Amino acid sequence: MPDTHRSLEGLFNPIRATAFQSSSPSHLTRPNFIPMPSKQDRSGKLISFEGSEGSGKSTQIARLASRLQSLSRDVVTVREPGGTEIGEQIRTIIVHNSKGEEMCAETELLLFAAARAQLVREVIAPALIRKTIVLSDRFLDSSTVYQGVARNLSMDPVNQINLFAVGSVMPDITIVLDVPPEVSLARIRRRASDLPDRMERENIDFYTKVREGYLVLAKGLPERFIVIDGTQSEDVIEKKIWASIKDRLD
Repeated sequence: MPDTHRSLEGLFNPIRATAFQSSSPSHLTRPNFIPMPSKQDRSGKLISFEGSEGSGKSTQIARLASRLQSLSRDVVTVREPGGTEIGEQIRTIIVHNSKGEEMCAETELLLFAAARAQLVREVIAPALIRKTIVLSDRFLDSSTVYQGVARNLSMDPVNQINLFAVGSVMPDITIVLDVPPEVSLARIRRRASDLPDRMERENIDFYTKVREGYLVLAKGLPERFIVIDGTQSEDVIEKKIWASIKDRLD
């Protein structure tokens, strides 16, 4: 898979977030300034779920949220793109726009980042300060893989834009539900509720790159990533996720 490895060049050397700190006190003049929590201020946890389309993220997020709530933990679930009024409008542009097939990869990256920036500042950062566990259906790793690897964008701007969007808010745990591309496509076709959106209409070569990208990313960041075989039963996957994270929530 030479093309994927070439796309992943520089994947594990993102520019430091401090590169975006301004020397001027911009928060004094910005009417909508929302301070980003430092690690010390964050008493909650951010758990992101990643994987190809049809990997089962939504199902497992719902199951984990229910388990945590049964243990009297405060939980917020969010999705990307979306999760805020502004983010949902951006989501419509990305996945349902009538001219979506003409969207270039750079535009797609920036739209995802814009929705993510709003979600972080409006929902995720305040929740983390309140000691809440945030379960996110995708986060910045999706841009690294989908736009950086599968769309073949250079990793330097992808990393810079990712970090600019999320600031100091990074996932504490990232769960990748790994499924072969053939399984992803078969599950998408079985969905009867809606027509496939723009991302779901991609071909098997695209989803092969997506899967490979997630696995390489997880291998390079084992302290954050947990890879679960997404072809197993929902009950088995739920048990494996819980066994992997239960001791890391406090």
